[in-house]
Amino acid sequence: MRSALRSNSAKVGAAVGASLLAAATSVVVGAPTAGAQPAGHQVRYTLVSGGAYQFDLFYLTSQPPSMEAFNADAYAFAKREKVNLAPGVPWVFETTLEDPNWAILQVSSTTKGGQAAPNAHCDIAVDGAVLTEHNDPYNVRCQLGNW
Repeated sequence: MRSALRSNSAKVGAAVGASLLAAATSVVVGAPTAGAQPAGHQVRYTLVSGGAYQFDLFYLTSQPPSMEAFNADAYAFAKREKVNLAPGVPWVFETTLEDPNWAILQVSSTTKGGQAAPNAHCDIAVDGAVLTEHNDPYNVRCQLGNW
């Protein structure tokens, strides 16, 4: 009888130990790591002007699931706005895109009588590295692959 009790106690102890080990493992495995990177890539659009000027901007703010979805409702994923820039003061917009090849920044302005060209510059950086840039007296376009 003593042997049966010891055997049953050992079985219960082993079962409790296994349950605790399984619970502890699931907590450790399921816990997020402190240094985990967010999904996607950090994309930064920058526009700088050599002179005080107003620009019309068009840029992607979030990634569409497909070009068809973008074509069906572009402004669900992009923004159009007017900005006034002072010389050398950048306009910057940051977003996260799963595929940075969707990144695009189109900039346009018009000539103004008696006012020098603004000499615009745009660039797109992905995860801190500038991947494309463009300079033009009035209109610049920076884009990566999908356009």
